[in-house]
Amino acid sequence: MKKNKIGVVSKIYLGIIFLFLYIPIGVMIFMSFNSGKNVMVWKGFSLKWYEALFKSKELMDALGNTLIIAFLASIFATILGTAAAIGINNFKGKSRAVIQNISNLPIVSPDIVMGVSLMLLFSFLGVMFNFQMGFWTVLISHICFCVPFVVLNVMPRLRRMDRNIYDAALDLGCNQWQAFYKVVLHELLPGILSGLLMSFTYSMDDVVITHFTRGTKFNNLSTAIFSMLRKPVRPTVNALSALMFVTIIIILVIINVLERRAEKREAKRS
Repeated sequence: MKKNKIGVVSKIYLGIIFLFLYIPIGVMIFMSFNSGKNVMVWKGFSLKWYEALFKSKELMDALGNTLIIAFLASIFATILGTAAAIGINNFKGKSRAVIQNISNLPIVSPDIVMGVSLMLLFSFLGVMFNFQMGFWTVLISHICFCVPFVVLNVMPRLRRMDRNIYDAALDLGCNQWQAFYKVVLHELLPGILSGLLMSFTYSMDDVVITHFTRGTKFNNLSTAIFSMLRKPVRPTVNALSALMFVTIIIILVIINVLERRAEKREAKRS
């Protein structure tokens, strides 16, 4: 009886937490279909703010910048992060623990610290080599903070992988690159894909680091929305935020599906 009561209380408590988390988002999505300009007064159902969103050159340019940065940053971060995870895994004992903790520092450090430090670095390099912050500085910054998330996703797969299968591939006639491509990469693929999708999500979502490293002319969605919030909120912001939220939810669902499939495969093997 006590266990049942505890279970009911925990479910109620969890339900309350989810209500506080998702009711504001639900209201935002609901009001994105409001036909009136006042974002807090319902005037009737309409899709006109979604139409206005796609007709806005400022927001469409920001969306294009966001997608390009997120795509390139996630690709480069996945390559670098996978290589870094394999390198870290080859270390032994304390050296591996120290290097792995260092690689996790960008995850635990505040975004503002990383943003300011990168801004100072790019400002110094800009004076030396005569360039201004913009697309490339934002891209490099996003790669920097995405790489640790890829390492975090790939490392558990490396630890669970049986190293003997790589040696077996070499014994069966594969060279080192063939053994890596056909065996190691195949085993690490779920972790690599999870790191790729997580990098894409974090890149799309970033505000602070982008704000410090974008310069004066470059804008992505997060900085565009942030600048809009200084004025009365436009209904198109609700529509844009709703689309971003749905996109991120879809990506997270894909990550969870990939992880569950990988777990089922490992369970069948064992």
